[in-house]
Amino acid sequence: MGEFMMTPREDIELMDISPNQLVSVSASLIPFLENDDANRALMGSNMQRQAVPLVTPRAPLVGTGIEGVVAKDSGVTLVSPYDAEVVAVDASRIVLRPLTRASLSAAPASRGNSLPDLAMLRTPGSWETTGTSNDRLVTIFNLSKFTRSNQNTCFNQRPIVSKGQQVEAGDIIADGPSTEKGELALGKNITVAFMPWGGYNFEDSILVSENLAREGVYTSVHIEEFEIVARDTKLGKEEITRDIPNVGEDALRDLDESGIVCLGAEVAAGSILVGKVTPKGETQLSPEEKLLRAIFGEKAGDVKDTSLRIPPGVEGIVTDAKVFSRRGIEKDDRARIIEDQEIAALEKDRDDELGVLAGMVRAEMKAMVSPGAPPPVLKKLFSYTPLNSAEVIILSRGSEIVSRDFFDAVPVRQLEKLVLEDPDMTRIVRELTDLHKKQHKLCMANFERRVSRYEKGDDLPPGVNKMVKVYVAMKRKLSVGDKMAGRHGNKGVVSRILPQEDMP
Repeated sequence: MGEFMMTPREDIELMDISPNQLVSVSASLIPFLENDDANRALMGSNMQRQAVPLVTPRAPLVGTGIEGVVAKDSGVTLVSPYDAEVVAVDASRIVLRPLTRASLSAAPASRGNSLPDLAMLRTPGSWETTGTSNDRLVTIFNLSKFTRSNQNTCFNQRPIVSKGQQVEAGDIIADGPSTEKGELALGKNITVAFMPWGGYNFEDSILVSENLAREGVYTSVHIEEFEIVARDTKLGKEEITRDIPNVGEDALRDLDESGIVCLGAEVAAGSILVGKVTPKGETQLSPEEKLLRAIFGEKAGDVKDTSLRIPPGVEGIVTDAKVFSRRGIEKDDRARIIEDQEIAALEKDRDDELGVLAGMVRAEMKAMVSPGAPPPVLKKLFSYTPLNSAEVIILSRGSEIVSRDFFDAVPVRQLEKLVLEDPDMTRIVRELTDLHKKQHKLCMANFERRVSRYEKGDDLPPGVNKMVKVYVAMKRKLSVGDKMAGRHGNKGVVSRILPQEDMP
C-alpha cells in the first residue's frame, strides 16, 4: 500500500482526468505556490479561511485563475440558471426571462412577400427546457441585503448586470461577500514593504499608514443578533410593551408603540432594544400601600422590568427586527407592519412576473406580423375589450392584422379566442395562450402559498407566546491589535497606525 507499481496500460481502469488541481482549493489560490515553504503554504491556505468580508472587496491583481471558479461554486454569488435577458434590476432584486426570438433579434429581417418563417418562432416546448424551478419561466432573485452570517459577519449581495443585458447560463449576475465581478476577493491590493523599523516590527508586527484607516480600506461590517422571548409564567404572561415601570421617556425614545426598537436607530451599551415586563410575586404590603394600590390601580406594582438591553462593548445601528407570534395569538402593530411589507413585496414580485410573462407571449405573437409579408387573416369573428378601456371592439371574418400594436391592445387571456386562416399561426397562438394560462396558475399558486406562510403564525417552543430578534450592525475599522496576513503565510499583528509622513 502507498507504493507505485508498474502495470500494463490495458489493466488501468481509473486515472486522473486533469492535473490542474493537485492541491486543495485554498492552496490553489496561492500564486507561485511551488516557491513557498510547505509550512508557510499551510499557514497561508488556512488563514485565507479567516478573512473578514470587507465593505469594498477587491479581486487580487495577481491570481492563479481559479478565483472565478471558487466564487461561482461558493454559493454566495447568484448565477443565471439559463440563457436570459435582464428585465429589471435594482439593489434588492433581479428579474430574468428566457431569451425569446424577439430578444435575440431586435429587428426581424424582411422576407419579401413570403410567409413568416414559423419554424423560427420559439415554441412553448423550447421555453420549458430552461430548467427553472417548478417549470416557471420568469425568475426573480431577491438579493440578501445586510443579513447576518453564522460568524456575525455581513452577508450582502450586489447586482453586477444592467437592464436589457443578455446573460448565458452559468454567468454570475450578483456578487456576494468577498467577491468582485465574479471573482474571489478576500483582501486588498496595497503596497507592502518588508523591513525593520524602530523595533515596531518585533514578533512580526505590522505598521500601517493612517491613510488606510481613514479611507476605510479594511473597514468591515459585523452584525450581532439579540433575542428575547415572552413566556407564560406561573404569575401570568410576560408582555412586550413600551409601558415599562421606572424608565424615563428619554430611554424609550427609539421604541415604537409595540415596544420594539425602530430600524435605523443608533444604539449603544445600555440602550433598550425591546421593552418587556414580567409579573412579580406577591409581597407583604403595609396598610398604606394597600390603600394606595386600591386607589391608583395595581399594575405598576406587580411587574418588573426585564427588557432586552445592549450589552457593554456593542455600539451600532439597528438594521432589522423580526417578530414571531404563536399561532392563535393576536399580532401586535409591529408584527402586522412587517407582515404587510413582506406581502407587498410578494405582490410586486407576482405582478412583475405576470407582466413579463405577458410581454414574452406578446413578443412571440408579434413575430407573426412581419414587414413585407402577408398579414395574418381572421378566420372567425373576434371581439375583445382593450386594456384600460371598457369599449368592446369587434373584428369581422377576413380582417387583417396589419400592425403589431394589435397584440399590445388585446389582453392575453382573450387571445385564446383568436382563429386565423393559417392553421400553423392558429396553433402557435393556442400554444402560447395555453402556456400563459399554465404559468399564470403556477405564479398565483406560489404567491398564495408564500402569503399563507406569513398569515398562519409561527411554531414557537412550548410556553413561548412571542419572540423578537433584533439585528445591530457595527462598522469596524482597522485598528491596533488586528491580525493581517498574506496568501503566502506571512502574518502579523498591527502594532501602530502612523501618519503617512512617519512611515518608513
